[in-house]
Amino acid sequence: MTLYYSLVFLLLVTEMLIFCALIVPLPFTWRRRLFAFISESPIIAKLQYGMKITFIFILILFVDSVNRVYRVQVELAGGDGNDTRGSNAALGGIERMEVQARKFYSQRNMYLCGFTLFLSLILNRTYVMILDTLRLEEELKMMKGDPKVKSGTSLKDVGGAGEIGALKNEIAAKDRDMENLKKQVESMQQEYNRMGDQVSGSTS
Repeated sequence: MTLYYSLVFLLLVTEMLIFCALIVPLPFTWRRRLFAFISESPIIAKLQYGMKITFIFILILFVDSVNRVYRVQVELAGGDGNDTRGSNAALGGIERMEVQARKFYSQRNMYLCGFTLFLSLILNRTYVMILDTLRLEEELKMMKGDPKVKSGTSLKDVGGAGEIGALKNEIAAKDRDMENLKKQVESMQQEYNRMGDQVSGSTS
């Protein structure tokens, strides 16, 4: 297995572990803190952005592996009609075994990339469904007057994985831009006042 397919397999195993971690039954407070951390962490937001780019490459590998499987299938279908007799039959058998081996590796790569992409969709949908369930459970506990729900981050404000963290980074960047703009305006105002004082002094 080549390096990039080994990395795809490692990603598939990681997705399986994340899926198992999502479906593990935990107390409501623990699960709420976990999902609040996932949504607020800027590291998760950056990781999610990197994973989107990675899945694009995996999709390219999947399309390439499907193309290879198709070509090997066509080669096998063409070889079935060109069987020879005598000494050429043994050579044809060896070549057929080589083609069968290439077919096996191509199908393995296709299934590996396909299951990785499919599990990523399942993970995303599972996360959204669990988050919706937690929001409903939180609303139910708030209507019952549970004091434990009032403390901590409310799941009503929680978006996708890393979404709040990314929004906080954008707000912080805009705040920095506003501070720089205020400093520029203040310096321009001081320069304007200074030039006005010079003009008024020269006229007097």
